[in-house]
Amino acid sequence: MTHKTARQSLRILVAGGGVAGQALAFWLTRGGHEVTVVEQFPALRASGAQVDLRGQGIDAVARMGLLEEVRGRLVDEAGVAFVDSRGKPKATIMANTSGKGRQTLTSEYEIMRGDLVRILHEATKDDAEYVFGKSVDGFDQHPDKVTAHLSDGTSGDFDLLIGADGQGSRTRRALLPEGFDPYWRAGIHVAYWFVPRIASDTRIRDTYMVPGGRQIMRRSHNPTETQVYFVLREESAEASAIHRAPVEEQQRFWAGRFSDAGWQTDRFVQGMKDSPFFYSQEVAQVRSGSWSKGRVVLAGDAAHCASPYSGMGISGGLVGAYVLAGEINRAPGDLPAALADYERVLRPFVDEIQGQVNPRVLRLGMPLTRHAISAFQNATALACFLHIPGLVARLSKEDRGGGWRLPAYAAA
Repeated sequence: MTHKTARQSLRILVAGGGVAGQALAFWLTRGGHEVTVVEQFPALRASGAQVDLRGQGIDAVARMGLLEEVRGRLVDEAGVAFVDSRGKPKATIMANTSGKGRQTLTSEYEIMRGDLVRILHEATKDDAEYVFGKSVDGFDQHPDKVTAHLSDGTSGDFDLLIGADGQGSRTRRALLPEGFDPYWRAGIHVAYWFVPRIASDTRIRDTYMVPGGRQIMRRSHNPTETQVYFVLREESAEASAIHRAPVEEQQRFWAGRFSDAGWQTDRFVQGMKDSPFFYSQEVAQVRSGSWSKGRVVLAGDAAHCASPYSGMGISGGLVGAYVLAGEINRAPGDLPAALADYERVLRPFVDEIQGQVNPRVLRLGMPLTRHAISAFQNATALACFLHIPGLVARLSKEDRGGGWRLPAYAAA
């Protein structure tokens, strides 16, 4: 049973039933609001690859009272190894499990996206209404309401519409000026899928560098499955367009780009066709001057996607949901003020996590030549021999979200 604390109950429609959308449902129902979550997928989208929690994201989950459930579903990933074409580790950076400082390449809180989604859904399904198989195709704004038009032809009136519909947000396209491009691109593309696990797949994540700005990662999350990531440094119209092509074309693109890569490439490419899912995307951040207009507001990746390379994508969505719901719960009778405070409070945090992504640094980890790959591996091996990554992590005063702290709200 929720603890209803809001002075005024609002009817709120959340477009998107992912991590941010469900976190919003959690906090808004605890603020006493009537929340409907619309998800275009026909069922709970409890799939996807491995994600992590860091810094303020861990704090946000702790305030939800769900940290123990998350701990119970963590992936046992001990660290990251940089391997050669025979799979031999050249350098290994272990996770920082001291509970102090900042996380390394592997977080202390690694979890499958599907498991996190299920945890959030279990915590919200009795208090919020979930509607699957529909999406918000458009909306009309009025002084006292917003009318949302759903994909099945029906419409409904709400006090507030929240677009938590991801990096490609349809809500954002309707909210921002026509022709505005919210994407900041890193010139990097990634595809990931699952293959059957074999005996040599360990609890260490393997990273294999290939000349031409290519990278292959392998990480295993349970006794039977292994995740595969192909990462490509390329700035071309073909690479940017492939993510919108049919899956078969995407797979041919990735198989072709890595046909000469070596290591376990043949195994990984063969596993594409039988994988339970295949996902291809361009690495990009979402940057826009405003997150709200009238009675429509953006949240999570729709508002401020920081990209996978920030290490704070999931944490950013959880923190953003906490702040947005907190400001609404604090001033439900004055939505303009609540939405303005949401941006004022959260912007410094978003600027920090987005600023962590430096294209020049990313390119260092995706060398173009064998000589550059050897130089990177040798430098990393020396640093690991001297225990530098672990020391830096443990002695750091802040994680990737900087010194920004979660504000206190009554419903939390």
